[in-house]
Amino acid sequence: MTGRTPGGVALAPQTPPTAGAPAPTRAPSAARRPAGPSPRPGAPTPRPAWTPSPGVREVTLAAGDGVVLSGLLALPRGERPRATVLALHGAGMSAAYFDGQAHPGTSLLTLAADLGYAVLALDRPGYGLSAARLPQGLPVAEQAATVRAALRGHAARHDTGAGVLVLAHSFGGKVALRMAADERDDPAGAGLLGLDVSGCGERYARPLTELTGPADGVRWSGHWGPLRLYPPHTFRASARVVSPVPARELRDAARWPGAFAALAGRVRVPVRFTFAEYEALWQCDAPAVARLRAGLRAAPRVTVDRQPGAGHNISLGWAARAYHLRALAFADDCLRH
Repeated sequence: MTGRTPGGVALAPQTPPTAGAPAPTRAPSAARRPAGPSPRPGAPTPRPAWTPSPGVREVTLAAGDGVVLSGLLALPRGERPRATVLALHGAGMSAAYFDGQAHPGTSLLTLAADLGYAVLALDRPGYGLSAARLPQGLPVAEQAATVRAALRGHAARHDTGAGVLVLAHSFGGKVALRMAADERDDPAGAGLLGLDVSGCGERYARPLTELTGPADGVRWSGHWGPLRLYPPHTFRASARVVSPVPARELRDAARWPGAFAALAGRVRVPVRFTFAEYEALWQCDAPAVARLRAGLRAAPRVTVDRQPGAGHNISLGWAARAYHLRALAFADDCLRH
């Protein structure tokens, strides 16, 4: 089974498709909406063909310089949130990554709200509504500043509970780490409780040039893992989750190993990394884990977990609920310590 989003992200599991497996659909990029005037910040976004899960609503947030970020919001019913989970998707995805609908158990937003957390899943700069204004996207540092501005706006209108845990996947993990590194430079920030990062490390498993095609962006063939890791129809449903990878984000990816070395020592909140059993993009063996820990020398604790039965896109697979429960347990730990 192969297929590519308009940005070139390959939907190619490591195993061949089984008989009768659903064919991938060419992604129409539902995360992008037609160019036009941005809606009033705080107002619901225009409804796309994809519909959020019950209890999840679409929102927009002003992020400065005329940038408006779209996203999804889930709130606990009738109670103050224990804390807020800020969810940041990976390259070539969208906020809908955290509201997987191939199976009811895959949505982080509905699970976390049921357990008393508010969840704000944002379309990162260059995705969703901001794609019209930022067609080339932004590098990591600028994304972190933009997301932090949007988070401040959200915190001004919503009770965030005891603070904010950033749960980030893949490229979103780079933005999360940068946000934490820069926190002391933002005295008006919402205050981060910790970072829960999946599918992101310090060094790529192969040179980035081997993962990049000559003209059509990233070719991360095999990064989904075997088909059996995902509920039926996941690849059809993913057509509503994927989105083109902005060019500046793609170029910035090559600089990540050096960027991590420069910022990791400034992260002063607890960090948890999760690597899938079938992780193909990042080095995650014992020496790689040791380098991660050594780089994050100022963090009060660094936890590295493995998620069995999962590919790179953990939150879309059968392992999603188990991973999300562990992430929320980590949030509980951050609240207590």
